Amino acid sequence: MNSRDRFLETMRYGAVDRVPYFEEGIRSDVLLAWRRQGLKGKSDFERRFRHDQREEIHPDLEPLPRLHHWPSSVAELERLRRRLNPEDARRLPRKWPSLAHGWHRREHVVMLHVHRGLFLSMGVEGWGRFIEVIEILGCQPALIQEAMLIQGEFAARLAERVLRDVQVDAALFSEPIAENRGSLISPRMYAEIVLPSYDPVLAVLARHGVEAIIFISWANPRRLLPAIIERGFNCLWAYEANSQAMDYRDLRREFGRDLRLIGGIDLDVLRQDKDAIRREVEEKVPPLLADGGYIPMLDGRVRADVPFENYVFYKRLLEKLIGPSGAA
Repeated sequence: MNSRDRFLETMRYGAVDRVPYFEEGIRSDVLLAWRRQGLKGKSDFERRFRHDQREEIHPDLEPLPRLHHWPSSVAELERLRRRLNPEDARRLPRKWPSLAHGWHRREHVVMLHVHRGLFLSMGVEGWGRFIEVIEILGCQPALIQEAMLIQGEFAARLAERVLRDVQVDAALFSEPIAENRGSLISPRMYAEIVLPSYDPVLAVLARHGVEAIIFISWANPRRLLPAIIERGFNCLWAYEANSQAMDYRDLRREFGRDLRLIGGIDLDVLRQDKDAIRREVEEKVPPLLADGGYIPMLDGRVRADVPFENYVFYKRLLEKLIGPSGAA
């Protein structure tokens, strides 16, 4: 099987020769640190650890030109709407026709980023704007609701534009909306104000046969999961997760096959000893693999403080459970 087949069949709970090996990419500072620990270089890393290829399409989802002052009333939202033009040529990656044509006969996975979630869509880039948005949610929820509907219609039309040219294997909704203690807004507020704005995007994805609708989150959004599953999301990819609240074994028991899973291996254990790594991998991965619909990955990008010896140990454990990592 090639990488694309493996991914699609895993998401369908189908039969695969093995599940995909996905990697977030090893940063140059990590490779430099590991060279002092025995790695010969990037080519040595690629020879030792082959992965299933995966590409992501990142359309520009920001207002163009950028907003310096966000609308403070419903009457001002037309300014936001004008700057969210899905037909703007700058929205798609450079040399888009050539890129799209090259993907028609691909054997690897291509994923499309379709939305940036509540806070990024509302211009939150720092603490000050975050406080403003939280206050607006409390005092003017209709403003946030209408702004998110505008963002949703724009994202749907932009996704339609991409999907006319290329069939993607998964859609990615990024939703940084939680801390370790839980979600930053209530499940009711999220269901009433935010989720309806995603319906136009979900409808476009359904029309184009995109099967894997992936909710990307951080920390602990567990209280939001029932609502996102009910809305039509069918896969969770959790980063830097609260390892107790977001234990994938518990999530599988609660949500069953309604929720496919990517990730779930605590990156922090790679900073500990080999016994901790073995426990994390051998206790979590086998039951999830047996259930299907699961792609094991670390829940964060490897940093330079992870010893190379520990990373090698982790990868070899995965190979014992999954199979050799020679990828298409």
